Amino acid sequence: MITDTTPPHDPLSNVIGAMRTDYQHATLTEAELLPDPIAQFAKWLNDAIQAKIPEPNAMSLATVNAAGFPSSRIVLIKDVDQRGFTWFTNYASRKGQDIAANPMGALLFHWVALERQVRIEGSIEKVAAEESDIYFDSRPLASRIGAISSLQSAPIPDRVALEQAFETAMNATGEHPARPEHWGGYRLIPTMIEFWQGRRSRLHDRIAYCKEPDGEWTTRRLQP
Repeated sequence: MITDTTPPHDPLSNVIGAMRTDYQHATLTEAELLPDPIAQFAKWLNDAIQAKIPEPNAMSLATVNAAGFPSSRIVLIKDVDQRGFTWFTNYASRKGQDIAANPMGALLFHWVALERQVRIEGSIEKVAAEESDIYFDSRPLASRIGAISSLQSAPIPDRVALEQAFETAMNATGEHPARPEHWGGYRLIPTMIEFWQGRRSRLHDRIAYCKEPDGEWTTRRLQP
């Protein structure tokens, strides 16, 4: 008996397989790159802001747990300077547990309308408590209460329980809640920053800045 192992026809696969875009928005040459990758990133982020791209500060954060299993999620960058790329979250969340076990990570920004990506790799550390306090106090009250009441990544029976926890925290803390110890900032200290500009015929421009042992940045063009 011969068993037919041909997978069933899937119209969606045909649709996805036919999707393609021939990128032609811009180019990226070594001559136009700024010497400092943080300055170059700031330039591209500002371009995304000026282009009115929705949530231009959204980035994918990839982490790896103690068993070597990767996970990723979208978070919002809240600061970038020569120290690195900063975001804020629950330290007890899945990403926080990953970082505690393996303090290395990768970020990815994708600005579709500009046909651009930025990939960043490096080590991760907590920001100073004072820095986390300042940012926490700048958030809307409801966001602060949410950070206090949510045990991020932990199971919860239903939405009602979540909303009840929020109301309990709201009643307990009042208008000026203190930052909880389980919540604060992380900073990724980059060792590699790659700028990707989509080009026609999939001959994309990819230029990476790599930090050398002496702390200086060098650039190299990568094949698409």
